[in-house]
Amino acid sequence: MNIVLLGPQGSGKGTQAKLLVDKFSLYYFEMGKFLRELAKTNPLVYEYQNKKGQLVPDDVFFFAMKKLLEGKVKENNDLLLDGFPRNIRQYETLKNWFEQLGTKINKVIFINIPEEITIERLSGRRTCVKCGKIWNLNTTPTPPTPEKCECGGELVQRDDDKPEQIKLRLNEYHKNTEPLLDLFKKENILVEVDGNRPINTIAKDLQEVVEKTRND
Repeated sequence: MNIVLLGPQGSGKGTQAKLLVDKFSLYYFEMGKFLRELAKTNPLVYEYQNKKGQLVPDDVFFFAMKKLLEGKVKENNDLLLDGFPRNIRQYETLKNWFEQLGTKINKVIFINIPEEITIERLSGRRTCVKCGKIWNLNTTPTPPTPEKCECGGELVQRDDDKPEQIKLRLNEYHKNTEPLLDLFKKENILVEVDGNRPINTIAKDLQEVVEKTRND
């Protein structure tokens, strides 16, 4: 069973992914973390990620990803792909590779939230310059003060968490992801979940989807 979990920034996708991994013992592939780790050992990926600030070319990324996942797929491990694929080309490449290995994407879960909620959630994020802990001024728990972490370090807002930058990232996300979601609908593998609800409520819905997918 292979599940794809998608959602815009601030949708709570990472939180829900961890709950699903714990519940169903899935092998977890998180695209953002994978690229950050890959950048440490791959100079080309580092160049795109940390110097150019651009997306890593699909062929470079996919070559490395295949090396990581091939053994898991062949062993019939249940996979949870968090944030990948992000566009139609990535999906078609993944789909063709999975077909060669005798498997497929069984279900795509899209956690959807309104754009204004994304902006509100992300613009409230603050990072401690001393210990690195990430807080959010709009959610519980909140830091002791909007300016100070519990360790006493200063809290700062990253440039990419400012509303104008969030809107630019959302525009790019919608441009790539909406055609992909339309394709998933045509293939009858898409389930859309309302992400503007309590974490436990969303988790219950997602767990029911995964349970049903596993039993089909």
